[in-house]
Amino acid sequence: MGASSAVVDSSTVLLVGSDDWLGRFAARLETRTQATVYTVGTETEALDIVREGTTDCLVTEYALEGSTGLDLLRAVREETTALPVLLGTAAGSETIAGEAIEAGVTDYIALTEPVEGMIDELVDRTERAIRSARRSATQRERARQFDAIFDDSRTATWVLDPEGALVRVNETAREMIDADVESIVGEPFGTLPWWAAPDATNPDVQQMVANARDGRFGNAVVAQPPHLADPRVVDLSVRPVENERGALVSIVVEGVDITERVDLERDLRRSEELHRVTLNNMTDTVLITNEDGEYTYVCPNVHFIFGYTADEIHEQGTIDDLLGADLFDRDELATDGVLKNIETTATDKAGREHTLLVNVREVSIQDGTLLFSCRDITKRKQREEALATLQETARDFLYAETHPEIAQHVVDDTSGVLDLDASAVYLFDADANDLRPTAHSATMRELNGPLPTVPADGETLPSYSFVEDEVLFFDDVHESDRLENRATDLRSVAYIPLGNHGVFVAGSNRVGVFDDVTRELADLLAATAEAALDRVTRESQLREQDRTLQQQNEQLTALNRTNETIREIDQALVQAETREEIDHTVCELLTADDRFGFAWIGTVDPATETVEPRAWAGAEDGYLDSQSFAVDGADAEPAGQTAATGDVTMVTNVAAGLRDNQWRKDALARDYLSVLSIPLVYNELTHGVLTVYAPTQDAFDDTTEAVLAELGETIASALSAIERKNALLTTSMTRVEFAVDDPAFVLSRLARDAGCTLSYQGGVQQSTEGSYVFVTVEGAPLEDAVEAASQLVAIDDVQTISPGDDGGVLRLRLTQPFLALELADHGAVFREATADPTTTTLVVDIPDSIDVRTITQLVRETFSGVEIRAKRTLDQTAARDLYSRVLDKLTERQLEVIQTAYYSGYFESPRESTGEDVAATLGISPPAFYTHARTVQRKLFATLFEEHNRPVAASTEMVE
Repeated sequence: MGASSAVVDSSTVLLVGSDDWLGRFAARLETRTQATVYTVGTETEALDIVREGTTDCLVTEYALEGSTGLDLLRAVREETTALPVLLGTAAGSETIAGEAIEAGVTDYIALTEPVEGMIDELVDRTERAIRSARRSATQRERARQFDAIFDDSRTATWVLDPEGALVRVNETAREMIDADVESIVGEPFGTLPWWAAPDATNPDVQQMVANARDGRFGNAVVAQPPHLADPRVVDLSVRPVENERGALVSIVVEGVDITERVDLERDLRRSEELHRVTLNNMTDTVLITNEDGEYTYVCPNVHFIFGYTADEIHEQGTIDDLLGADLFDRDELATDGVLKNIETTATDKAGREHTLLVNVREVSIQDGTLLFSCRDITKRKQREEALATLQETARDFLYAETHPEIAQHVVDDTSGVLDLDASAVYLFDADANDLRPTAHSATMRELNGPLPTVPADGETLPSYSFVEDEVLFFDDVHESDRLENRATDLRSVAYIPLGNHGVFVAGSNRVGVFDDVTRELADLLAATAEAALDRVTRESQLREQDRTLQQQNEQLTALNRTNETIREIDQALVQAETREEIDHTVCELLTADDRFGFAWIGTVDPATETVEPRAWAGAEDGYLDSQSFAVDGADAEPAGQTAATGDVTMVTNVAAGLRDNQWRKDALARDYLSVLSIPLVYNELTHGVLTVYAPTQDAFDDTTEAVLAELGETIASALSAIERKNALLTTSMTRVEFAVDDPAFVLSRLARDAGCTLSYQGGVQQSTEGSYVFVTVEGAPLEDAVEAASQLVAIDDVQTISPGDDGGVLRLRLTQPFLALELADHGAVFREATADPTTTTLVVDIPDSIDVRTITQLVRETFSGVEIRAKRTLDQTAARDLYSRVLDKLTERQLEVIQTAYYSGYFESPRESTGEDVAATLGISPPAFYTHARTVQRKLFATLFEEHNRPVAASTEMVE
């Protein structure tokens, strides 16, 4: 069971209906809270109680006797819109819920089984409804109080600009004249219809405004011109408003209709008795003295200002003891007869200081010659000073750039705005979900002690105010159950949330210091601070966005420069003829941009397990000679790490770990501050390592790393292409025969499953659908081989090309890359393969320009159980040249057609397949097949008969 809520404890809850859940709910309210609960059964009874105005919340079921809860809701809303109404039903629908919301229900509760489990939730929802209604009522009251500050029906108020022209006027002043106020905004104050006839100027008002423009307070009693319907006498007081630099920013004029008082003074002069009666009933204090300052009359209301009785005033001595000596110049009074609005301070019986406006007038009343009329303007003065301070605070906020700076401004100005010395600002830390005391006054620490960080859980007073977004004013904070520090000397305390930013706290060690004006000013100070905090947050977000955009622009610029370099390198790779040309071009183009200071390419020497430089460019400064680039782990030079792991190695700060690695010292000595090393790998064939050094830290980001890694693949591909080209131009090669014992090899598995011998003698076609391979089947029916091939996942399609009595030719479409293509990428030729149920042999031709060990390693990595059976050296200059020249003249389609015809037995005698058979296999017409065949024959014979010399091929054989 939850704790009792103070909101519900002080509330009256009306339950309407007879359903069982309402009875349970009433019982739970009575046991869980101290709320006053009434239960009625009909709409009529409920409305009678609602009209009494004592109900804080109404909870009704849907089905009522003779009506429904919706009918009751509509009737209540005709009476009041402020009363929270909750409608609960166990048989509700979307239609009922929609009608309830349209009728203005505060909360619609769809009850589910078991109802008992929802009773506590009903209590909580009732509490939230009551709290929300009270908060709305409080906000309306505060709005009314705020409007009353300016629109005081007793005081007319005008706001002038520094030149004395009208800017703003309240409703009380508007009612004094019949003119359209908007039409005279901007006119000089002394010429306005309140004081002057048309085309005239009131000199007293004009002089009062002139004094205010000089920074002086002023006062004038002005009689309105007689052309007005109901001319009045107005007591005007003027106050200049200055900014923190002392510059005049506006002028505030307040006027009080003293027509009745003037009339009274006139009547008083006619009758002293009437004069005395009137004085006794005035709020201002009137004192009369003789020339020596001795009292001859003290009005009975003297205690309103001074706290003394009339007898106690008489016993004090002279008026100098009360209002101070030298209050006015006696000669000036003798000349003018009256001195008005003399501002002075006086201390009352309780020791409190008051600000007074005193009028001194010569009189002749019994033994008295001087009349002092004292008006207490302490509150007005405090309000004016507080508003001026608040205005200065708002200006200070304009220059604040951080939340803590604003918090400190709030604390510094609290005493000036609220006359409270204890203050603090908690700011919300969203990451830690707590409120942290960012600024506090010295008095706050003296009275309360250190301010702890507060979790934003709603348990303590600052946390509750922030989480619930609720303003809290305490005449004595010790009466609150949420007070955490019971030893605090604070009594009156206010907690005001600053939006999503935190909480403002202000207080005093005195009880009951928050009057209406102080509360209003506290709200204004908090609202001003919240607006400033919002501005700083927005500006901070904009600055962060600017920084992000700048960083992205810098990254984009660097990437564009890198891409330009990559494009230049790509163009150079296309035109390069040798590996050396590629190596040197890449290094020179990378270092042509000032972004990279040095670049080099190296090859791993298997004998020494080091990376040996083969090309470089840029500021080398002897670095390559100073290092032994061992192929090693994490502590090695980046080139050695990349060679060891085959991965990109990036060092963003060479200076980090300077004492741990010698290479870092050597690199820093040459201004190499960051390094990127990338492997040159294409189709799993390594062509070395490219390492680039930059003269700045963090020169390589993730994007640059990815771009240069792709460049490494491009360079390796170009080097592979150079090797393949060299292989085609090489007339001398090594033919290597391998014995393979790998059941996963597609030809080995097909031969075993079909119980036949398979022979591959060239003829691989690569298309978007996969690799096509021609194989000869011997020793088993061709249908068995076709059936076995169709069962293998590695073969996507099988097609009969040339059937025979005991075997034939098949075309297989493989789902995985074929070894012949991988060998071709490395410059070698997959010459033939033979597989039977027990053994498989491969024959590969390797040009002299290619390291035999590289191709051997590739075969060993592709298959398991590889053994070299024989090697032989071949010199086939003429044959290779003829083969290349023929292939250069054929298109891919012509090569496909002639290969299919050949393996179909079209050229056998007698023919095993006709032209129509081959055309059907290829999916073309017979005339198209014959056209392709004759074209290929013509190109073959033309090339053959162009040869005048046919060198004899020599060969030697070495069997291991």
